[in-house]
Amino acid sequence: MSAGNRLSKGFRLTFLGRIVHISANAALMVLLTRYLLQPAEYGLLFLGLSVVGVARLFSDLGLAKSAARYVSEFKENDPAQIPHVLLAALKYRLALVALVGGVLAVANQPIARFIGEPELAPLLLVGAGYLGVHSLSVFNSLLFQGFNRVEWSALVQIVNNANRVVFVVVFVFGLGLGAVGAMLGYLAGAGLAMLVGTAILYRKFYSRHEKADSPEEGLSRRVLEYSVPLTVTKGAGVLNNKIDTILIGVLLNPAAVGFYTIAKQISSSVLAPAGSLGFTISPELGEQKANEQLDRAAELYQQAVEYTLLLYIPGAVGLVLVAEPTVRVVFGEEYLSAVPVVQVFGAYVVLRAINKITTKTLDFLGRARIRAIAKGVTAGANFVLNLLLIPRFGVVGAGFATVATYGAYTAINVSVMQSELPLALSDLGRSVALIGGTAIGMAAVVFASTPLISNAISLAGVVLLGVAVWAGLSIASGLVNPRTVVSFLASD
Repeated sequence: MSAGNRLSKGFRLTFLGRIVHISANAALMVLLTRYLLQPAEYGLLFLGLSVVGVARLFSDLGLAKSAARYVSEFKENDPAQIPHVLLAALKYRLALVALVGGVLAVANQPIARFIGEPELAPLLLVGAGYLGVHSLSVFNSLLFQGFNRVEWSALVQIVNNANRVVFVVVFVFGLGLGAVGAMLGYLAGAGLAMLVGTAILYRKFYSRHEKADSPEEGLSRRVLEYSVPLTVTKGAGVLNNKIDTILIGVLLNPAAVGFYTIAKQISSSVLAPAGSLGFTISPELGEQKANEQLDRAAELYQQAVEYTLLLYIPGAVGLVLVAEPTVRVVFGEEYLSAVPVVQVFGAYVVLRAINKITTKTLDFLGRARIRAIAKGVTAGANFVLNLLLIPRFGVVGAGFATVATYGAYTAINVSVMQSELPLALSDLGRSVALIGGTAIGMAAVVFASTPLISNAISLAGVVLLGVAVWAGLSIASGLVNPRTVVSFLASD
């Protein structure tokens, strides 16, 4: 299979997985906010998930990404070492999952009291189990990426997200278990995904590789060592993505956590294309650099950036314009406090989209260390800004802190990528100027139409109108060639 066909197939299947993820999250958001939980309960659930997310850092480290990097490397020059890579990484992962999950289970009440929410304790007890199965499920997905077979990662994600909705409804609505039932639903969905992923990893990859009599000298140590900068990066990511939610719970209240979570979920829901593209191209770029085809790698990355900005700059503008009617129509009047944060996160959407196609690629290019330093510094700054801004500006302050520090992190990552690949910045600048014009044209139409929004149908109509205007302007300006797009998506 050619590189282009492999990318096309991987993108389609990964995008499908992300669409299922977004759809499942959207369904859960609506079900939980509208019908199953009160705002305080909803906030309590995601406060618990944030605590579990921080704990998962210590059970995951960067082992899966480190193993994926060595799988990608040995796949080209010494496949018999791959089983040893997998066993070494799995050994470390299982030990850490047992240790961290056990600590979370035993210390659930002290942690809940420290945060100031005693009702959080039973969620953390269930969360200890969720931590374990979700950690192993992610482990499998990242290893599939190392094998450049991201379609299996997509399958694991689909199993997790589709079943999560079913189990959450059963435990919350059917059994009346409230926020604890929702956490049980998360655990059950991730557990099924873990079992499916483990079976695929063993049958399709581990058992089919001839195993060398012994691992290369120091292999296990190298896998662990390369995980260190990846762990720092992941830890900084957790600090950026979870600690703000925890601080809101500590400094404000669970309802405020609910408002902030709504804003984050809305902004994250539009990242499926960028996430799919980044997950798909990163191992491909790693292979291109390993084969010293830097010009091809640069061309591939630059095209990804241009298409990402074409999609997300107008998308962010539209998100700002329709934030208020979206929250009012979809979630209800009691969640309108989330609107200002949704609007602040318009810029965050663009920044995250760029990072989705950049950060994973840097890991495969062997630049994990510099990315770890950048993310560690900006995460620390984010923590300090949250402490300063949340007491004064509430959830909006947390949003501003996230956007400011993530912007700095994005700039550093792009500059590192530029040092790795010969990018044509003048061509990229011209594309950005055209994209800005497209966004302005689309924004004018959407702004004029927002007063007409009164229900879900009219909201969908305005959004579709904006998409149609964006598509027409993108084609007319030459930014998009429909034949090229159709040809790429249809490749086998």
